[in-house]
Amino acid sequence: MQNSIISTNSKILTIILILITFSCKGIDKDKDMNLVETNEKSHKSLEEYEAPIFWAEGHPGELDRENWTIEVTGACDNPKTFSWSDLMAMDKSTADSRLTSVTRWSVKGDWSGVKLSDILDAVQVNDKAKYIRFWSHGMIYDTSIPIDIAMKENTLLAWEFNGNLLSEDYGGPVRAFVPYLWGYKSAKSVVKIEIMEYYIPGFWEKRGYTDKAEIEPGVMRDVNDDFKLKKIPGGEVKGFIEE
Repeated sequence: MQNSIISTNSKILTIILILITFSCKGIDKDKDMNLVETNEKSHKSLEEYEAPIFWAEGHPGELDRENWTIEVTGACDNPKTFSWSDLMAMDKSTADSRLTSVTRWSVKGDWSGVKLSDILDAVQVNDKAKYIRFWSHGMIYDTSIPIDIAMKENTLLAWEFNGNLLSEDYGGPVRAFVPYLWGYKSAKSVVKIEIMEYYIPGFWEKRGYTDKAEIEPGVMRDVNDDFKLKKIPGGEVKGFIEE
């Protein structure tokens, strides 16, 4: 039953992406463009924004935040399991950035948690490390990002959005937040991180999504602005193309 649901979701998403690709061919991602962004700050939660909820592997239900742990292992000299209290004791960072889905919606806010680079420093990543592999609760969903993306300023293990703890609907207690790539690289409810010497395609990558997950130019729904359709250039979404 679960495989049937996943297969149906994959087919629907593929059709959507094909239609979007054909509708957006006129956008020149190399052209200089004036970008506009909503300047108004908000303290809305993802629930209040009615941001889409999507769990390819099935919603996990209620999870135990206080006893949450994330195992970090692989190409490092000091593998460690981080408890919820360990994470709370680390320096907290906030990224005013967007989570952008390959299904063409984007939501901006203050994502807060710990820098992934701080986690990697704590476990003493070695020189052989090339990729970071995330595993979600249940060990069904996985995805990997290059270590240079993992070390970027706004790549986080996040547990808050606009000061609100992330619910299970949106990947709580702790999720990856990688604003530089499509949202399927921002794995939800992370329980394990493997530091890899090589790349392994993840859950969606095995089903046809790109390994690099570079955000492509096209039309996007801005969740922060009542899901209005707007155009974006390629790369991290820092604004929309002024019409």
